[in-house]
Amino acid sequence: IVHRPRILVGDEPLSALDVTVRAQILELLIELRRTADLTLVLVSHDIGVVQNLCDAVVVMKDGSVVERGTTADVLLRPTQDYTKTLLAAIPVIPAPPA
Repeated sequence: IVHRPRILVGDEPLSALDVTVRAQILELLIELRRTADLTLVLVSHDIGVVQNLCDAVVVMKDGSVVERGTTADVLLRPTQDYTKTLLAAIPVIPAPPA
């Protein structure tokens, strides 16, 4: 980052971090994208990270592209069954009873 790369590739860059460090690195990556004209290529299974960092998403299965599009389109309106299955598998914490 010191040499101001135009592209930074991260393969699960936040996966092994504790919550505090993870939040700090996430904020750093967001800031770098914004201020350094940095393209971030991110490999991740963490939909929350993808949602916060990525403008575009490519969903792959067995090395082949299954679906691609803007992050909002793919996460909110998936068209492929595989993408729908992946998104349905995200754990959801139910709201407490009122």
